[in-house]
Order: sequence, then structure tokens, then C-alpha cells
Amino acid sequence: MHDEGAAPRPDGYKRHAFSPQTEFFDSTVTNMARPLTQATITVRVIKSFEYRTMKALVLRDVDLTATNALQLVERCKQDVRTEPSFKAYRNYVDKLDTLKLYTHAHGAKTTNLIINLDHPEWILSTDAAAPPLSAFGIGAWRLR
Repeated sequence: MHDEGAAPRPDGYKRHAFSPQTEFFDSTVTNMARPLTQATITVRVIKSFEYRTMKALVLRDVDLTATNALQLVERCKQDVRTEPSFKAYRNYVDKLDTLKLYTHAHGAKTTNLIINLDHPEWILSTDAAAPPLSAFGIGAWRLR
């Protein structure tokens, strides 16, 4: 007969296929998992505000400590010119001249689907002498 106080298995279901495994979970916040020199960022390339046409451009291995906003704009223009998925945006590539943050990591998002109108101070300066992107808080988790 089965003893009511004893576990049904000697290991107490610790190694059972359906027991929850939590020792492999990492508690690192996702935006801090990669170094600032190998960041992955998403840029919204906006073709038209009136018709709300935009396409997301994913940039990998961006060095946020050395890249400024002007260099990021040039990289976006180059990717729009060369990537096949942006064929409809190639006529507008010279009009891409402004960068604005949409959200900060773990922050509230806006209800506007194209651009964040809540924070005018989040427009990034595209001067050649502008500071790197990390100076604007990109890649850093900041509590507000």
C-alpha cells in the first residue's frame, strides 16, 4: 500500500518531465543582456504621416557608445537603399533626416502608432558633433 506521508517518487518529482524547471531562467533585464557595443535597435522608417505608412528597420550590432544620430541616419539610408523589402521607400530615402525616440525600455508607450507626440525633447540632434546615442539614454534602463 501507499504511505500517505511519503512522496510517490524518491526524488519527489524534482526530475519529472512535467515539473517546472526554473534554474535555467536568467533574471537579467532584456535591454541589459547585450553590451552597448552590440545593441539591436528598431528604427521606424516613416513614408507618410497622412496615410500612416511605415516600416520597421532592424539594425543589429550598433555601437551605442560610438555611433551618433547622424551616423545612424546614414546607416538607415544605406539599408533602405540596399534591402529588397524597402523597395517602395527608395524614392523617399533622401527625405529621411530626423530621428526621434518612440519609447524608452520598460517605459509607457504612446497611443499613436506612428510617432510619439508626447515628448518633443526626444528628437535627436543630427549634428556631426552630436554626442553618441548612449548619451540620450538609448540602451540604458531609466526609471522615471
